[in-house]
Amino acid sequence: MIRKFAASFALLALGVLLFAASAYAGEVAQGKCLNYTKGGTLVIEEYDTNFTPEMKYGHPTGIESSFDASKAKVGMIPEPGDILRIAYDADGSSKRATKIMNVSKQDLRKK
Repeated sequence: MIRKFAASFALLALGVLLFAASAYAGEVAQGKCLNYTKGGTLVIEEYDTNFTPEMKYGHPTGIESSFDASKAKVGMIPEPGDILRIAYDADGSSKRATKIMNVSKQDLRKK
């Protein structure tokens, strides 16, 4: 009886882990804001993931990416020059932002 219960519990735990591993994960981009229009589009220069003490957000790659920000949740309003982190869904060649986080302004606000 106890073995059946333990086996059932282990199987259930394994099923939960496998289900959680297959959860949808969105794409993330980080870079410097070049242009933002409220309820419209967002253009950034993407940064890489080579973090150094001098470049704590990464190094500029020279790649400009455009996002549809019409339905995105926006934290602090982005301004040109701000470092942003964008969570987005890629639909073919278009990128639809779901969240826009202003990393540079959040760093200034010590909680």
